[in-house]
Amino acid sequence: MSLRLQINLIITVLTAFFASAVIGLQIENTRRAVHEEVLGANVVALQLLSRMSWVDGFGGLQSARDYLSRVGRVRANEIVLYGADGKLLYRSPPSTYKVGRRAPQWYARLVSPLLEPKMISLPSGRITLQPDASRAELDGWDDLRPLLWMVLAGFVAANGLVYALIGRATKPLRLVVRGLRQMEAGTYGTRLPDLSGREGRQISHAFNAMAQSVQDSALARHQAQEATRALAENRELTQLIQARIEQERGAIARELHDELGQQVTAIKSGSLAIARKAAGHDALIEQSARLVMDCADQIYDGVHRLIAQLRPLALDRFGLHDALQDLLADWRLHHPDAGLTLSVSGSFEGLGDDLSTAAYRIVQEAVNNAVRHARASRIEVKLDALADRLQLEVIDNGVGHVTEFHQPGHFGVMGMRERAQALGGSFDLDQRAPAGVRIRVSFPLTRLQESRPH
Repeated sequence: MSLRLQINLIITVLTAFFASAVIGLQIENTRRAVHEEVLGANVVALQLLSRMSWVDGFGGLQSARDYLSRVGRVRANEIVLYGADGKLLYRSPPSTYKVGRRAPQWYARLVSPLLEPKMISLPSGRITLQPDASRAELDGWDDLRPLLWMVLAGFVAANGLVYALIGRATKPLRLVVRGLRQMEAGTYGTRLPDLSGREGRQISHAFNAMAQSVQDSALARHQAQEATRALAENRELTQLIQARIEQERGAIARELHDELGQQVTAIKSGSLAIARKAAGHDALIEQSARLVMDCADQIYDGVHRLIAQLRPLALDRFGLHDALQDLLADWRLHHPDAGLTLSVSGSFEGLGDDLSTAAYRIVQEAVNNAVRHARASRIEVKLDALADRLQLEVIDNGVGHVTEFHQPGHFGVMGMRERAQALGGSFDLDQRAPAGVRIRVSFPLTRLQESRPH
């Protein structure tokens, strides 16, 4: 039930109660008046008939009937004369007042007094005096009818006026409900006009402010969803690009190892043979041959360093653990002052190429930053293969500060974070006390075990 009907129903009940009270009071007053009138008329009639015994004794029933005929009708009473044998001899004439009309029975029952008939015994018969309140009842009914029409008209008018006023007062509420339903349907651009009245204006302004807030939130949520979708696509593209780059790096590393490495080895072997043959015969040729050997050694070392940077062969042949050991051994060889340690736990079988490559590259970049930029003297690499994730930590005691890594231009940290996030992992960079930073990376294994090289 609507608020409008509820209020109108309450007003209707109150109005009906008030009207019933007024009508009930009017009926009660009429009942008292009728009772007093009939009772008074009955007393007068009894006094009038008190001499009937004398009349009957003097002249008989005929004299009594003549006397009653001369008396006629007594107000609010009906007089009936019976003989000794019970035969009806006389009945008072009906009232000529408002002939042919009577009050409704329900009304008559409400206002009619409960008076018993009076019987007067005569020497040769009896007289019955019956109270008759029909005319007084009709007068009361005639007085009540205008009041009933007036109450009915007032009842209808009051309810109609209240219904119209409530409809006008609740019109802003209907507009608000319609606006809320439109917003529920997704029409967040819904706005209310300035409603009438001070409260109406406050409601419309509050609704419009709320609608604007909801619209802004929906727009921000949509933009966030679009950004999340674009980020997921970018991560997928980044992972694909990194996989392609690693494939190309691996192919180049294998070509360098298989082709250029063999050629350099052949040059070194030929130079060694020439130097041995020229030894003691031609010092210039021997010196030139040994110079070629030295150059071949330098080229060979450079090729191996380049191969390790492009794609560590140990990663493909022996796995992540051995590849990291080779990486740190190479750093110890070139930077003996840097205390590099590696601690591992768990099984690294079946990690997948994507995960192994990402973990290796992150360690490679983190150690490079710690040695070359942070000038760390102690670097600790931890690798833990748990049941559901792979955790990687690189801790140093260098001079680097976390705030420096968030400044533009630190593409190394950005690359490590992108590698971790591309595989659904997390990347955290923390400041260590008293000095140094800690890089913590966590990869979900359940997802990464399903990944394959593209």
